[in-house]
Amino acid sequence: MATVNYVQADEFEALLAGECLAVVDFTASWCGPCKLVAPLMEQLADAYDGRVSVAKVNIDDHKAIAKQFEVKSIPAVLMFKGGELVENLVGVKPYEEFSQAVEKHLA
Repeated sequence: MATVNYVQADEFEALLAGECLAVVDFTASWCGPCKLVAPLMEQLADAYDGRVSVAKVNIDDHKAIAKQFEVKSIPAVLMFKGGELVENLVGVKPYEEFSQAVEKHLA
C-alpha cells in the first residue's frame, strides 16, 4: 500500500518538476473533512502507483505555498502537470471524482 507523505517547502518544487502528474492534498491536522479525504488519497496513490505522485501539504506549516496557489478552503486537492496547476478540487468529494480528474490529466 502506497503511503501519502507530507512534503516540506524544499521538496515541493521537486514534486512539481517531476515527470509524474502531482496530486497534492492541502490539509491541516485540525480539519475534520480533511480526515475524510486522507484515505481517498491513499487509495489514489495505490491505484496510480508509478504514474502519479500523491503528497500532502500542511497549510499551517506552509502558509506561503497555500497562499501561492490561493488555497482558501480545505481540504483542497490540487493537481499539477509539468509544474502547472491543472485541477483544483475543493471539499470532500467521492473517490470517483478524484480518479476521473487524474484520468483526464494522464491522457
